[in-house]
Amino acid sequence: VQVAESGGGLVQPGGSLRLSCTASGFTFSQYSMMWYRQPPGMERELIARISGSGEAVYADSVKGRFTISRDNDERMVYLQLDRLKPEDTAVYYCVRLGGFWGQGTQVTVSS
Repeated sequence: VQVAESGGGLVQPGGSLRLSCTASGFTFSQYSMMWYRQPPGMERELIARISGSGEAVYADSVKGRFTISRDNDERMVYLQLDRLKPEDTAVYYCVRLGGFWGQGTQVTVSS
């Protein structure tokens, strides 16, 4: 099982980014996928989860601003980050249910 994130970067407050996650080594459509983040000096936080059929759940901290989606044919998971705030600065991780983590991608929100 492998998952790998991409798409992080530096963005100004109020801006947007789209993170991507590619997955391999398992039957993708059968597994829920999640996005976690870890701000500097803080613990990792589950922010979004999507079932194999596309049902999504969000943490209150990102609800209404972030959107998780998936393409089962392409074996991809996405996280659209809108209306970004400085407190969204963190390393963002894509995770397959069962504890398989990507290496993370840095998102920095700063003017």
